[in-house]
Amino acid sequence: MSLRLRATPELVTEAWLKTIVGDRVATTLPKDNSSWAASGFVTLVTAGGTPDRYVPLREPVIGVDCWAVNPASQKPPWNKAAALAEAIQAACYDHPRIPQAVALPSGYPAALVRSAYTTGEPRRIHDDPSSYARYSIPGLVIAWVEVPS
Repeated sequence: MSLRLRATPELVTEAWLKTIVGDRVATTLPKDNSSWAASGFVTLVTAGGTPDRYVPLREPVIGVDCWAVNPASQKPPWNKAAALAEAIQAACYDHPRIPQAVALPSGYPAALVRSAYTTGEPRRIHDDPSSYARYSIPGLVIAWVEVPS
């Protein structure tokens, strides 16, 4: 018996965030910061949420971190990290773009993002020993459903 691949909150959120910030999104920060130093990077993790009990509507709460680094300086580039967080916030208000279908990796069904909103303001995270700038969005709620195949 083979299991059918199903969309997950992290896959759907990553695909949606890629429509905003490009391919600089993943669940972990790349070790080599030279690959993202010019543009910054976004990481995400499922932090909570409750699936609907009667219909296949998912509404996870996702923790989002926006990162920036300047390899030539010990001074964190706060504005670059803040710009990523603000781009994500602005996309939540871009109602003509939502609902939006997003493509997931090969073998997974597509998903339809029905709404997106944040549950708090992005906040600056201080004292990173690597001198990275980091803004954290405490909760990004993505309501989505799988697209029937």
